[in-house]
Amino acid sequence: MGDNFVYKDAEGTSTQWDDIQRKLGNLPEKPKPKPTPGWVPDSDLENAPKDAAWLDGKSIDELEDLEDDSLLEDDRFLEQYRKQRLAEMREVASKPRFGSVQRISGSDYVREVSQAPADVWVVVHLFKDGLAECELLGQCLNQLAAKYTNTKFVKIVSTDCIKNYPDNLLPTLLVYNSTNVMANLVGLRRFGGPKCTPEDVALVLSQVGPVLGEPGETDADAVRARIQKDYVEKMVLRHATKGGGNNSDEDS
Repeated sequence: MGDNFVYKDAEGTSTQWDDIQRKLGNLPEKPKPKPTPGWVPDSDLENAPKDAAWLDGKSIDELEDLEDDSLLEDDRFLEQYRKQRLAEMREVASKPRFGSVQRISGSDYVREVSQAPADVWVVVHLFKDGLAECELLGQCLNQLAAKYTNTKFVKIVSTDCIKNYPDNLLPTLLVYNSTNVMANLVGLRRFGGPKCTPEDVALVLSQVGPVLGEPGETDADAVRARIQKDYVEKMVLRHATKGGGNNSDEDS
């Protein structure tokens, strides 16, 4: 094998024998380790040139944090571009994503429901034309869709969605999120029966999760508390409106 054989481990690092040989001057100094591929020293990142593409990769929060960045203050173009990007992103974020109940067919279901983005809650109304209970729930959903524009509401004829789906189970609401069925709400009774209101439906949906949340709102408890507060306020107002005349008669 020879006296000059030097064993290297799997990583390519030298052994204690190498260190001894280096002290004796029989081997050259150990080379400095090369950076891991893809690794860039922090100092290089800080000194890397900043351009429009660099700003394009920033989120709204990150762009806001750059407001006092000394580099941007010295670069009029970059600062102007930062403001432009921030305005564009805020405008997109402020626009309603949906806002109405979309009618879909069986061939649309996978694309519109099952493959909806992970941050979108989808409420699916299984219905049939001519059924009074479906029409009542549909009216409630129309109002909720206009109010909670971050939630996707769709409706589909029950038998287009599920072959031979029984009419006595209508109306039915399916709630989806991240490709999963989060709730299966069968019958109008779940929402208060023939006297159900949009607030009743919203209250039930709030028990499923942050179905009616605002953009970026993922705290189910916070959404539920907001929906419950709205429900109580509407019920109190409705009761006061209906009972006002009776109370006056009793007092007189």
